[in-house]
Amino acid sequence: MPLLISDAEVKRAQLPHNLMISGLFGFNLLMAPAVIALKTGMAGLLIPLLSTGALIGYIYWRSQKTTSPFVDMHWQLAFRNSRWLLLGYAITAALVLLGWLISLSARDASMAHIIWTALTRIAILPTLAGVMVTAIMEAGAISQASRQQAPDNQAASAPPPVTPLQ
Repeated sequence: MPLLISDAEVKRAQLPHNLMISGLFGFNLLMAPAVIALKTGMAGLLIPLLSTGALIGYIYWRSQKTTSPFVDMHWQLAFRNSRWLLLGYAITAALVLLGWLISLSARDASMAHIIWTALTRIAILPTLAGVMVTAIMEAGAISQASRQQAPDNQAASAPPPVTPLQ
């Protein structure tokens, strides 16, 4: 249901979603392949992880503040959507750990390297899936904010807006 929200509030409500999408593309879809191309190793992949973690941490911190109900709902929605990306990272971390343990069991060093390389390439897929799911959800949330709509599960518990249309 459309609410009576000012254009300024709509822009402020879109901000967390724009931040998240920018972070997804900047940190995960551009920085991660660059780190791989520079051959910095698995430690280099911590750069996109830490950058994304800092962004999600900021979105969480901001989602705890109180400004206007409509804007606050969209900060909270951006954090909820980011949990899909965090899930992708967690699954990737578990698969990387599993790949490392399996590669340790190889008798030949070259076989261990092949196993490690193959399994780490496969392990990145859950993070990529998390990026795509989060990007799609955030694009929908931007559209929802543009239409002056709040998430249904949050709108029912929020106080009615007091800002008139401008």
